[in-house]
Amino acid sequence: MDQPQDEVSLSGEAESQFAEPIIDAIAAERDALLQEKAELQGLLLRRQADYENARRRAEKERIEHAEYAAMDAVKAFLPILDDFERALGVETADKEYARGVELIFQRTLDTLKKLGLEPMATEGAVFDPNIHHAIEMVSSEETPDQTVLGEFQRGYTFKGKLLRPALVRVAVR
Repeated sequence: MDQPQDEVSLSGEAESQFAEPIIDAIAAERDALLQEKAELQGLLLRRQADYENARRRAEKERIEHAEYAAMDAVKAFLPILDDFERALGVETADKEYARGVELIFQRTLDTLKKLGLEPMATEGAVFDPNIHHAIEMVSSEETPDQTVLGEFQRGYTFKGKLLRPALVRVAVR
């Protein structure tokens, strides 16, 4: 008895006829997989960049929050500094008392300066509506137009940011 043959032998031309579509299908699948891989790598890089940007932004916000956390507390002390300045402007017979008030004022101001408070110099400066608040306009021929003649209330900055504008008297022509 003859055993049946399970394998069919094909001629070279017939074999290449079947192999070519299979090779083309495998190449197309490979190209599709390479394109998908490239898209996934691009997506991964974008996600990593988004994560890094979010992390940097959160770190920057945390630093800014810590840097300016004392701003409200320092702002609450400004009326006390104003009261000290007014008290120092009043003449008193007791020089020791006046000296004590001056020392307390100076120590308080020095402590607030260490935290980042800076008084603004206004007298003689050109009026700037971003940092000055004009309370009085005075006609003056001796000084240039828009020059600050005096201040009613001192202005302050906190670590470079305006905390309170100065209330000033301004020369106009």
